[in-house]
Amino acid sequence: MRITTAVSMAALVAGSAMAQTAPQTVAPAPAAAGTLNPAAEQQPATARLAGQPEFKMADGIVATVNDQIVTGFDLRQRMLTTIAMSQVEPTEENIPAIQQQALQALIEERLQSAEIAKYETLKISDADVDEEIARMAQEAGTTPEAYVQFLAGGGIRPETLREQLRTEIGWRELVGGRFNSRSRVSRAQVQQAVRQVTEAASKPQYLIGEIYIEAARVGGQQQALAGAEQLVQQMVQGAPFQAVARQFSAAPTAARGGDAGWVVQGTVQPELQTALEALEVGQLSRPIPVSGGVYIVYMRDKRSGAAINLVNLKQAMVELPETASPAEVSAATTRLQSLRGELTCDNILQRTSSEAGLLGSDLGEADVANLAPQFQQVARSAEIGSVSDVVRTPLGVHLLAVCGRRAGGADVPTAREVEGRLQNQNLAMLARRYLRDLRADALIELK
Repeated sequence: MRITTAVSMAALVAGSAMAQTAPQTVAPAPAAAGTLNPAAEQQPATARLAGQPEFKMADGIVATVNDQIVTGFDLRQRMLTTIAMSQVEPTEENIPAIQQQALQALIEERLQSAEIAKYETLKISDADVDEEIARMAQEAGTTPEAYVQFLAGGGIRPETLREQLRTEIGWRELVGGRFNSRSRVSRAQVQQAVRQVTEAASKPQYLIGEIYIEAARVGGQQQALAGAEQLVQQMVQGAPFQAVARQFSAAPTAARGGDAGWVVQGTVQPELQTALEALEVGQLSRPIPVSGGVYIVYMRDKRSGAAINLVNLKQAMVELPETASPAEVSAATTRLQSLRGELTCDNILQRTSSEAGLLGSDLGEADVANLAPQFQQVARSAEIGSVSDVVRTPLGVHLLAVCGRRAGGADVPTAREVEGRLQNQNLAMLARRYLRDLRADALIELK
């Protein structure tokens, strides 16, 4: 890839409609920049946008991507779209960041559309685009017709919007069709992830939104820091976090409005962990520099951890009262130990029902804390699918099969949900690599 350095940043001049806002100094350590209003996410976009700035763009070509061009008109249209979708108020300070974001998006769109064109069977219909517009309008709290009219009133041509959406839909289908099988996760990966969730149940957890500004994409770490500071100012002043994340974040969570879900203490970079511990619920962080870029974190909620751990047990048992003699206990223990190597979660009930003097039962899923003290150690530490050594209780001697374990609580994901999240993460990673490879092979010139 070759990029010329003769970039004319002076091609864009902000009109008088823009406010004059002095840039703030970035704090030396992560700290709250302010508290966000959760209701801002629920208000229709059209209710908060009074108008769009007048941009004066240089005529002609501003970039070429292989044999495709990007014109000043294209760039202006994309900047207006970015502003409308993110609901960021354009100022002299943040216009360069918006321009950079729009230009990079157009470059990637040209690469994507050229790749889509290689597949004759991949055609996105007008109905597909209409459905996407309807979804966007619903999120904005209005009808598709009113949504398009609103954007047109801000200078965004409907046909330009439709072509942008056509490429976005086509790219999603191309990535899904090409990498879906490679993004699948094994049962072992799902089980490991579920175990990690279970082990983290007692640790502090944070429900966060994230915006990541990638330094390489915006011209360097200083540009990323300056751009992040401008976005923080805009969100504190009322721009919705989710809308800003969708337009500016380079993280895989951008498509979900920056929703990173529950994050467990100690599983993030040290710089982010410091911020998570300092932020209160509802607060937005100042820009957090990390290697390769800058994060902005929104603390939606905190909790000390899931209150319960659940385990699924089955047992084989010989009934013996507390008054049983040592010889009786020894005989029962020997009998169970002789069976132990043959038992699994799948056959333990069948085997015990066919053996005289043995009782088998499915104990179901229970809170570890509510189990008999003699069972708790097995329930906490034994491997899933294993059968324990003999355990003595006042009721008899037991073999316990540990058939499942998970963290309790309404917000803890199921195994199916964990599998879906892992697959989506893999698919997003493969899509980023795909686009990165296209950029590396492309001839990109900025005029």
